[in-house]
Amino acid sequence: MHTGALPDTEVLAGRARTALERCGVTRLPESLGAPGQARTPITGGTLFPVEFDTPASAERAVAEVHGSFTSAWRDTPAPVRGQLVHRLGELLREHKADLAELVTLEAGKIRSEALGEVQEMIDVCDFAVGLSRQLYGRTMPSERPGHRLMETWHPLGVVGVITAFNFPVAVWSWNTCVALVCGDTVVWKPSELTPLTALGCHGLLMRAAADVGAPADVHRVVLGGAEVGDVLVNDERVALVSATGSTAMGRAVAPKVAARMGRYLLELGGNNAAVVAPSADLDLVVRGSVFSAAGTAGQRCTTLRRLIVHEDVVDQVVERVVDGYQQLRERIGDPYEEATLVGPLVGERGHTAMREALEQARADGGDVLVGGERRLEKDAEDAYYVEPAVVRMPAQTEVVRTETFAPILYVLTYRTLEEAVELHNGVPQGLSSAIFTQDQAEAERFLSAAGSDCGIVNVNIGTSGAEIGGAFGGEKDTGGGRESGSDSWKAYMRRATNTVNYGGELPLAQGVRFL
Repeated sequence: MHTGALPDTEVLAGRARTALERCGVTRLPESLGAPGQARTPITGGTLFPVEFDTPASAERAVAEVHGSFTSAWRDTPAPVRGQLVHRLGELLREHKADLAELVTLEAGKIRSEALGEVQEMIDVCDFAVGLSRQLYGRTMPSERPGHRLMETWHPLGVVGVITAFNFPVAVWSWNTCVALVCGDTVVWKPSELTPLTALGCHGLLMRAAADVGAPADVHRVVLGGAEVGDVLVNDERVALVSATGSTAMGRAVAPKVAARMGRYLLELGGNNAAVVAPSADLDLVVRGSVFSAAGTAGQRCTTLRRLIVHEDVVDQVVERVVDGYQQLRERIGDPYEEATLVGPLVGERGHTAMREALEQARADGGDVLVGGERRLEKDAEDAYYVEPAVVRMPAQTEVVRTETFAPILYVLTYRTLEEAVELHNGVPQGLSSAIFTQDQAEAERFLSAAGSDCGIVNVNIGTSGAEIGGAFGGEKDTGGGRESGSDSWKAYMRRATNTVNYGGELPLAQGVRFL
């Protein structure tokens, strides 16, 4: 465990206020109507009250950013829009430690993961600034003489961004930085568990806007629960809703947005697996599996939840992974401590889900090899520190097919690669996947259309830790959305196909004659 007592909640509250002030937030939201609070999973205590938005104030925020879009931002040249994101990147570099402080306080991430999340934001800023000069269309040959056929891309409108607690700042940057250079304006509804990180990000963005002369109304934050998110989902002025969260949330959001003919981009649940072949480098397997399964206390959408191991090497793999987990048991606790590798679950719901899943796994014939216990902390009854668990399962039962947002790693076995792929794909979710093998043919088969059905498919690395240059997202119950790199920017723009007649005649396409 950690070397000393957990910090006092009042001390943590002071650290939060200092970090907010340094990010440009000198006054917390007041008198919006709905009472809320900023809480820390480190102690389970309340840092201080924060007023949440009402549906009426959320509607005003949408109106403000919609007005900014139509009056100025959509007509601002894309490279000029990029200057805002460039300045935001500079401020993120300057205040990396401050924003990471808020991430640790509200999400419970260990210090290196919190700093890594802010670094991801900086990287996304760099990507988006370059993108501001590369929003390419194309020219196609016309079948008609004296004509040019081309496509152009235009800003879409207001983008509503709904994010989850586990990546409280990075996912916002994926959407917002790209949306801004595409000419969109943004309303952000963060998780009600992480209001302070949202205020810190907004404060830095507003400073960037003032520094480069951009309209302040290109971005607004609305705090609160589902009733506030529903405003973004239902308002016809919100052209795109980008929502990250559970599959259940996505099933509620998608039909509402579709009913008004809006666009949605969904990043939902994951039940990620790694296949371990007989030829695998077991050192890579252990390092990749333990981090992917136990990092962020198992609260990543890309967390490794199933390890599908060949019968010939399963005993060796299980022994080594369990040994790694035994070492983790001494490094669970205060995320501020340098030696800590596993911080707290964000709250009671995660712990309840973990306990119930382990009970069901045992009932299904599973053997809990290590972990699963809660660590009770003095003066922190509402904090939930748990030991990551490894469970040997006889089959892929319903509890294995269900995503539990907590650090449980189920171990299954296979004999043929076809059987492994069938197990791997035999879950509703389709986010991230991996295979550990030194056999090139096996790797290529796993990467092929007949292999993994996920949006992210890795070879000899774990399921978590995606880089921003590639498009992030998944298939099936994961929602089908793509964010961040590659050509994900197209989701934030509308395409127009243009035909220009520069000749003196007016021939019709396909040889049609009329008049």
